[in-house]
Amino acid sequence: MLGLDWGFINGAIPTFAKALWLTLHLSFLGVIFSIVVGFFIAIIEYYKIRGFYLVAKVYVELSRNTPLLIQLFFLYYGLPQIGWKLDSYTCALVGVVFLGGSYMAESFRAGLESVSKIQLESARSLGFNEIQLIFYIVLPQSLMVSFPYIGANAIFLLKETSVVSGIALADVLYVTKDLLGSYYKSSETLLLLVLCYLVVLLPLSFLFYSLEKHYKRIMD
Repeated sequence: MLGLDWGFINGAIPTFAKALWLTLHLSFLGVIFSIVVGFFIAIIEYYKIRGFYLVAKVYVELSRNTPLLIQLFFLYYGLPQIGWKLDSYTCALVGVVFLGGSYMAESFRAGLESVSKIQLESARSLGFNEIQLIFYIVLPQSLMVSFPYIGANAIFLLKETSVVSGIALADVLYVTKDLLGSYYKSSETLLLLVLCYLVVLLPLSFLFYSLEKHYKRIMD
């Protein structure tokens, strides 16, 4: 079919599978840590916590306005110049979390700001403290607004991991370039690359869509 070398494809599948596992592992940890970082940054920004607010704003602006590849180069090539040497996987994870945390923070912040001040004042008048406000009033409503953005950011981060090949991490793009340079099987190699991302991204998109619908039903 289409003149493809199926023998080459069958032989390359294990290599792509190993690279895809690394991409998935990196993406999963990156998304989880990004959500944690983003949540705390959003809380700091929302409540304008003194001593941390300015740091949070600088972090968000710096992270969102610099490419991930530049951040990775700084971590992998720049830090060793001052005595901090990290392996390529650690640099990739830190870079993904640094970038993802800012995007997740903006998603959470949009949700937090969607909660009306009237509801907050009413809850305070009923004796709710700030912790109770967050967990019983703010979070349930804000997550409904934030959830679609969180899902979109998770997919965005998974696709952004393609640049980690720039610091010699053997993800699917790194393997693609390596096979192209060695065997010149462009159609077969690129087909496997596309299939790798489709196999991951399509179910992930469906998962977040289903979770969003389920959460809305619960809230309704």
